[in-house]
Amino acid sequence: MAKKKAKKKVKKKAAKKKVKKKAAKKKVAKKKAKKKVKKKAAKKKAKKKVKKKAAKKKAKKKAAKKKVKKKAAKKKAKKKAKKKTKRKPNPAFMKPMNISPALAKVVGSKAIPRTEVTKKLWAYIKKNGLQDKVNRRNINADANLKAVFGGKSKVSMFEMTKLVNKHLS
Repeated sequence: MAKKKAKKKVKKKAAKKKVKKKAAKKKVAKKKAKKKVKKKAAKKKAKKKVKKKAAKKKAKKKAAKKKVKKKAAKKKAKKKAKKKTKRKPNPAFMKPMNISPALAKVVGSKAIPRTEVTKKLWAYIKKNGLQDKVNRRNINADANLKAVFGGKSKVSMFEMTKLVNKHLS
């Protein structure tokens, strides 16, 4: 019987230990749950603060955008007021120029503005295929253009206008 009593005592102690362990686990679980709740509450507070800051920033940005829009609207109104007057071409470009006999073979003998001379000259160059195939900035002169270019057989676009001006008066 003594053995049975001892076994019962051991079983009781083991049962008590199990109960204590379960109770300890429950306490730990409760503490963890409390910590989680606290963390969630802290996160919510942080999110609210971030949202408030974001809302303030948005409000500032909107106010700034409104100011910019107002300024832009004022500028547009000024521009629209200015656009009503048509742009006038420079009368110096529209003045008819007298053309030399050498240039008259290419563009005609009638007095025309400098801009028209350039247009007709380019039309002549393209019609006769006188633009250099490799370097498109150069013009290969034919017999009529050699007289205009002062005897040069190859002239750049930029040099061409300078040489043509000598034939206008």
